Amino acid sequence: MKKIFKMPKRIKITSRTSSITNAFVNGIIPCLPPSEAEVIEAIKILGMTENKVVCAYCGDAYNQWDHLEPIVENQRPTGYISEIYNLIPCCSICNSSKSGSNWLTWIRGNAEQNPKSRKIKNLENRITKILEYEKWCKLKRTKLKFDKIVGEKLWNEHWKNHDMIIQNMKEFQVHSNILKEKIDKHIS
Repeated sequence: MKKIFKMPKRIKITSRTSSITNAFVNGIIPCLPPSEAEVIEAIKILGMTENKVVCAYCGDAYNQWDHLEPIVENQRPTGYISEIYNLIPCCSICNSSKSGSNWLTWIRGNAEQNPKSRKIKNLENRITKILEYEKWCKLKRTKLKFDKIVGEKLWNEHWKNHDMIIQNMKEFQVHSNILKEKIDKHIS
């Protein structure tokens, strides 16, 4: 019998540190809107048309554009930005499953909800198209050295603020654990 009820996962304050990091990165990286010609060229390389754009990873309906190269790694920006040369149409299932992984490792791996685990047909054909697209992107993709642009002092101050919030979240989690334990005992 199929399980029809599933409890939501308990969330910890510290489980949201990646959201804070993403805010600190997305708050500073440039977002360069593509021209119509760039979008048409991008989807053409992926074997799509203006009337038929799908998730490049699995072929389902797309609802967002995913970063091919991650913009965050080890809680710091990689230097890549949001631009057509670092974005690919995808669905929320693939984007969520891939997270910050290398797309090729992820797509061929065993991650939950990746195209391989979902038994998506023609997966190697999709990979070939994405490799062609990636080759096109690499010729024009931007990678910045943010600390060189803004200066080391200002850059370090930004990440000091980030680290302070993360440390506070860890301290708040300790307090939250005490509250949770008392509340759990009350309802037991």
